[in-house]
Amino acid sequence: MRSLGELIRELDVYETRGDLGLIVPGVAYDSRKVEAGFIFVCVEGFKTDGHNYVSAALQKGAAAVVAQKPVEIPEGVPLVLVRDSRKALALLGAAFAGHPASQLTMVGITGTNGKTTTTYLIEQIFKEKGYKTGLIGTIMNKIGDKVLPVSNTTPESLDLQLLLHEMVDSGISHVVMEVSSHALELDRVAGVEYDIAVFTNITQDHLDFHENMENYLEAKKKLFAGLAKYSGKKKQKYGIVNIDDSNAQSILKATTGRVLTYGIEEPCDIMAANVNLKADGVSFYVNTPRGEFFLSLHLTGMFNVYNTLAAIAVGVVEDIDLQSIKKALESIKGVPGRLEKVDEGQEFTVLVDYAHTPDGLENIIQAAKGFAEGRVITVFGCGGDRDRTKRPIMGEIAARLSDYSVLTSDNPRTEDPLFILTQIEEGVRKVIDRSKYSVIPDRREAIAYAIKMAQPKDVILIAGKGHETYQLINDQVLHFDDREVVSEILKESMK
Repeated sequence: MRSLGELIRELDVYETRGDLGLIVPGVAYDSRKVEAGFIFVCVEGFKTDGHNYVSAALQKGAAAVVAQKPVEIPEGVPLVLVRDSRKALALLGAAFAGHPASQLTMVGITGTNGKTTTTYLIEQIFKEKGYKTGLIGTIMNKIGDKVLPVSNTTPESLDLQLLLHEMVDSGISHVVMEVSSHALELDRVAGVEYDIAVFTNITQDHLDFHENMENYLEAKKKLFAGLAKYSGKKKQKYGIVNIDDSNAQSILKATTGRVLTYGIEEPCDIMAANVNLKADGVSFYVNTPRGEFFLSLHLTGMFNVYNTLAAIAVGVVEDIDLQSIKKALESIKGVPGRLEKVDEGQEFTVLVDYAHTPDGLENIIQAAKGFAEGRVITVFGCGGDRDRTKRPIMGEIAARLSDYSVLTSDNPRTEDPLFILTQIEEGVRKVIDRSKYSVIPDRREAIAYAIKMAQPKDVILIAGKGHETYQLINDQVLHFDDREVVSEILKESMK
């Protein structure tokens, strides 16, 4: 254990009071998780302000307080005032955990779409090489084969540091993690030294938080600009960039490490050629600085070609042989909730996918159109309390590309589901008439309707929730798994 004074050395402190020699057994930003002797860090959240819970934290045994504005505390309790307590939490957490990222090979993946699949692909490449891996992402966190639940794509900074510390203690050598734009903007990954930063793409999403695409892009760029910030590992850092994305040049200019590019259309370091898309997978040749090889995947869709190229690029910079990379990628059968097939012996195809952005929805519908022998029927909605501007855009995309669309609820949260559907319908009506779509607010009923209307060789896409096992309605978290619902309805219909 270290003293308060040692832990705050990297913080932007403007005032201290009390004994900084205090030995610290723990750190907390939630007053309910404070234990005797802990430092309590006051963080301003979107719903509550940690500065209002200082008394509660002291009653639980907090021995010191870190805040960004003056708070009342008893005489003798150390107080550290900082300019940004959210960033202070991240740096304090890193110091308390012993800077675990400095003892790990850290790969961070950012982008609007493809982060989850890319982490799975990279993890498999590392495992094939014999490395013990950690994974941090949307679906789950993993320490080796141990699976941990998640609440955010990227954990809160203190939780992230403690998780990385646990990984070090468990003998993990390589960590692959999704890095969300929220995490970058809110300094959740401050204090994490990345070795490799991967950029998948950027399209409209999270504008409820970032307000505009410029801010969204600036948040993503922070991962690449930060590669040179830490130098404890004394090794070459890499920025791996999708050269075909329209924002690639902006990312490249921000990158402070060495650059490796990947793509299909523009000249680049890791390139796919002769792409052959099928219903059950995709095959292509891969050109790399170390040679060429043929790849046949169980994943399908052009977007998965890009995800795979990103993963290959990571393998190349980590000096993993091409044969091991090929073997790892060809062994992957699928990723939970990513074009995941639900098969109960029916004569049509049902795929569940997490696509919840305009680009993501367009990608999966285009993928389905590439192999569908019958119609493509798309079931989707949009989340409540999130970016409203993408709703008519997604409606227009589904209407334009699908043979039939079923509009339904996603996670309405505190918004009126009918209002959300009305906004989606604005985009739908620009393209098609009422005979080519239905509006069914109840998600189970919408899925059942699509299944009932399906004919042999049709493809039903159920988009938006993917791996999620819940539906958020008002303040309730209700169990709802698209895959379970599809399976139940199919079994009932085939009796």
